[in-house]
Amino acid sequence: MRYLITGTAGFIGFHLARRLLADGHDVTGFDGMTRYYDVRLKQARNAVLAQYDRFRMVEGMLEDRSALYQAAEVAEPEVIVHLAAQAGVRYSIEAPGTYVDSNLTGSWNVLELARALQPQHLLMASTSSLYGANPTVPFSESHRADEPLSLYAATKKGMEAMAHSYAHLFGVPSTMFRFFTVYGPWGRPDMALFKFTDAILGDRPIDVYGHGQMARDFTYIDDLIEAVVRLAAVPPGEDNRATGEALIDTLSHQAPYRVVNIGGGKPTPLMDFIRTIEAATGAAAKLNMMDMQAGDVPRTYADPSLLHALTGYTPHTPVAEGVAAFVDWFRGWRAETAG
Repeated sequence: MRYLITGTAGFIGFHLARRLLADGHDVTGFDGMTRYYDVRLKQARNAVLAQYDRFRMVEGMLEDRSALYQAAEVAEPEVIVHLAAQAGVRYSIEAPGTYVDSNLTGSWNVLELARALQPQHLLMASTSSLYGANPTVPFSESHRADEPLSLYAATKKGMEAMAHSYAHLFGVPSTMFRFFTVYGPWGRPDMALFKFTDAILGDRPIDVYGHGQMARDFTYIDDLIEAVVRLAAVPPGEDNRATGEALIDTLSHQAPYRVVNIGGGKPTPLMDFIRTIEAATGAAAKLNMMDMQAGDVPRTYADPSLLHALTGYTPHTPVAEGVAAFVDWFRGWRAETAG
């Protein structure tokens, strides 16, 4: 299969591209190499992908439609996976314009591309942040997601709504997958695991928001990639309707469109997560207890029933195993970039 993946220099896009290349697919990557975090990490990911003969890279911003279309000409994609975005809940308070540009305008450009190319399947990355402070758990795709607590979540909600209208108007099978706190090797420096590990190994305090009274449904990167690969083979349509007792399929009544959670359904309290990092690093954390930060949610908790019904798969890697794998990778990365 021929894939066009946006965001291949990013954490998730890199892992997905590497998996697909290893499986023998052709992958064209599209990435803006923005400086939201250390570009050396993005360049290192890109260098790994460049070792594959079936990988081609086009650099450009999502807002630049001509660059995106250039990537499509190279890729001739049968499947488009849109992962590139301006990420981060907290940064959306500091730089809201970048979220509108990337997550709305950029995603619209991807939708226009899909309208023109009519791929077999369009998959777009959304977020569990859409559920906000929903008191009903676990979070089901059928729950209301109309009260986002951050602009980041709001732009992802806007992307989902635009995608539904395009799926209805132009018939492109489209799946929105909502990620639940993805972590693992090659992760982003702005995420808690990276920051906590870096600080603990450097004997610096870590900021613990919500006074530690938070929980996340952590999803190990390999589990997430397995789920995405399987979902790519299940474009939404009547031929792929999920069935099961008490199961609600989000397949639209008006369009070949579906929303799917990707999470294991096992939230981990934040303080337990910190203790797991301490065990993996062999060092104690110095805790700086903080109030909840604006835009954050107290917990995430996926209902993975629909994912399992569609793919036969549920994320399952234990947090201790995933954190240990990250710490091993991080030690090597820190050694490479020291000085």
